[in-house]
Amino acid sequence: MNTNTELDSRSMASEPGSPTQSAGNKKMEVASELRSPTFHSMNSRLFERGIKTLLSIRKSTRSLSKEKGKEGTGTWKRKGISLRFHKSYEENKTTDCNGVEETGEKAEEEPIQGKPLSVMEINELIQKRQLLEAFASIRYLEDEIMAERDADKYKDNPQEFERKSKDVDLLYNSITNAIQSIVVGTLEHPTVEDTMLTSLVTLIAWEEAAHPNTGNASGPGSDSLGTPRNWREYWKKAVRESARQRVLSIPMASKEEESSWLDLHLSFLQKHLSKDLLKIKLSVKQCYPEEYQVCDTYVKAFHEAIASHLQHLSRRSLEFHELRTLLNWVANTYHSELFLGHPDLKPEVKTENLSLLLTPADWDQLKKNYITSAKEKIKSYFGNILRLEVTEKWEKEVDPEEMENLYHSSLSFDIQTIIGEHMQISGKISRSLETKMLELCLAELHEFIPRFGEKFMSTAQDSPIFVPCFVAYINSFHNLMSGLETVFKVNTEELRKILADLTRNFKNIFFNKLKAKAQPLLKKILTKDWILATEKPDSLALAVSCFSEHLQHMREPMGQELLQDVHKYVVREYIKQVIKHRQKMNRGMRQKVSEKMKQEARILNDRLMDQGSDSEWLLPAIHHIARIIGEKKKDKIKDYVQELCLDYPDIRKGHILAILELRGLGRTRRAAICRQGYCRLESPDREEGSTLFAEIDDPVNISCF
Repeated sequence: MNTNTELDSRSMASEPGSPTQSAGNKKMEVASELRSPTFHSMNSRLFERGIKTLLSIRKSTRSLSKEKGKEGTGTWKRKGISLRFHKSYEENKTTDCNGVEETGEKAEEEPIQGKPLSVMEINELIQKRQLLEAFASIRYLEDEIMAERDADKYKDNPQEFERKSKDVDLLYNSITNAIQSIVVGTLEHPTVEDTMLTSLVTLIAWEEAAHPNTGNASGPGSDSLGTPRNWREYWKKAVRESARQRVLSIPMASKEEESSWLDLHLSFLQKHLSKDLLKIKLSVKQCYPEEYQVCDTYVKAFHEAIASHLQHLSRRSLEFHELRTLLNWVANTYHSELFLGHPDLKPEVKTENLSLLLTPADWDQLKKNYITSAKEKIKSYFGNILRLEVTEKWEKEVDPEEMENLYHSSLSFDIQTIIGEHMQISGKISRSLETKMLELCLAELHEFIPRFGEKFMSTAQDSPIFVPCFVAYINSFHNLMSGLETVFKVNTEELRKILADLTRNFKNIFFNKLKAKAQPLLKKILTKDWILATEKPDSLALAVSCFSEHLQHMREPMGQELLQDVHKYVVREYIKQVIKHRQKMNRGMRQKVSEKMKQEARILNDRLMDQGSDSEWLLPAIHHIARIIGEKKKDKIKDYVQELCLDYPDIRKGHILAILELRGLGRTRRAAICRQGYCRLESPDREEGSTLFAEIDDPVNISCF
């Protein structure tokens, strides 16, 4: 029989005959279609229809083949070219839910004899996942064709050889696809079908034994006969494809559906893939020989799939919290006990040899995007602090809280919390990111403090809470400075300058408010109403103390320094108002003025000293002047002037002459006393800056001599 009819004799059915040439053309067209690249992506049903079409065309040539002679079909049954494999007896076979042949535990090993089956029959075995039997039959067919080729049987009909070779190639490809399908689906089922995987390992071993690796890769057509099919490599590709599909199957909501979509997605990814890896360790690994390195292969495949997925995520338009989530997951969660480092996965799952999840370029870009996004986020946090101060405190005129006798503001705590939290998260990701985050926070803080001060002064300047809030904020800024230096190890030189400017502006407003309250009372000194007033002379002390009392709730040393400034201001303005007075007074009037000045000075000094002022050097100033004004004996006036000069060396002759004129002394007497009592001294015990009269202008129209 002609070799063209050898495969046809195994066909399942025949169709009406047709001209040989026409049938041959149809066979070539169908074979060409089956060999096309799109064929390998078709499902099993398309493959089966293609085989049936090919067989029906071949059957149409059967009658023509018979006319050329009758040759036996024994070439399909040659025992010499068959392979001997191990197989279970039919009575020990079972079939799983997918129709895959399984072998019973008590199966006996017997050699599998390749059967002379038709292409359709072999394909049906493949579709039923009876891959070992199918492989034996394909190998039988392959050996037969190769033997016939070596015997020059196809010398006069190379097309027939080409056709049969393509049949073998298609059948092997079909098994390749089945292998990939089985491996890809391994993790999709609740339980691992260990019998199928064990058979798969056997199949790959048989193929490697049947086709020793000679360095020739399998290719299409006749050139692929007898060459390695590299199913172990296809197994690895299938593992990678399985990992890819598993990663892409993880649920991921849209940003519109769920604001925490990325957190949820990464959590699902971590949960589902951890289960997959545990299944691989406990079940899948047991089905393969050690040489397969199953756990390492799967871990590497999952790692590559996750890396590709994260690279895609990192290039999306991510917001600040999403960038932070992704960075933290890559840097911390991935290798931690929450995922790859889980104790249940050890020691099979190894991570030390894995490559970076993200390339250095992608990682750096992700960090850069994070810092850029953090800039706006930190600015918004500081903006929220300011907004709450305005709406919840300044507009509602709420006094600050008091803690340990100090006015308290949460400003320092809020700012340090923002900086600390962002540094902590960034530091867990990388040291460089922690440093950049601190630099960013400080830059935003330097911009925020002046903005805060301007808003406070414009909004609360005329509010009764301005002074207590001013004290509270100074306390808070002091705590902030201390915290930045001790906790965050920050060089605060630049910040100190900013806070110094802010404090100076606050103090200016504070003294302007103090002046507005005290000046009307100071201007009444030595007036007729002031002299004749019978009420207790404490109105000035009360006016001043309504400001100074808040200063005792300010953190030292600033509170005491500011209280000293208040004390000095009141004494200086009091003296200034006294020595510029020009109204002549008789003896009785001078006595009343002197006594009242002493009383006011005593009340004022006592109040300020009780509140914390330690400026004792200011106490005798008004008292000295009051004694000079009220002294009856002119000879004693010179002694009082000397005492005044000794206590206040910065006093000038103009000041003394004005005081003596207020006493009612004539020009000659004033000049004489001034010459005898005035002496400029530099006190070595006086602290630098402790000046009083140097800050008071000489009264005008005073003739010294």
